[in-house]
Amino acid sequence: MAEFKYEIVKEVATLSSAANGWQRKLNLISWNDREPKYDIRDWSPDGSKMGKGISLSTEEVIMLKEILDDLDL
Repeated sequence: MAEFKYEIVKEVATLSSAANGWQRKLNLISWNDREPKYDIRDWSPDGSKMGKGISLSTEEVIMLKEILDDLDL
C-alpha cells in the first residue's frame, strides 16, 4: 500500500461517538502536502487509526450546505 501523509490543520467538530471510543469527526486536513480539504471520517480514540471517509473542497462544502439548508428535516 502506498504511503501517504496528512496533517490535521483544524479540528472542526465531533459529529458522533461510538461505544468503542471511535469518533466521527469533521476536520480540515492537508493530504500529501496539498491544499487542505474538509474531511469526514472515523478516528480511533488515540487518533492513530482512521476509517474510510470523504474529503470535500471548500466549494463542495458550500454546495452541500446549500443543499442541506433546503432540506425539510
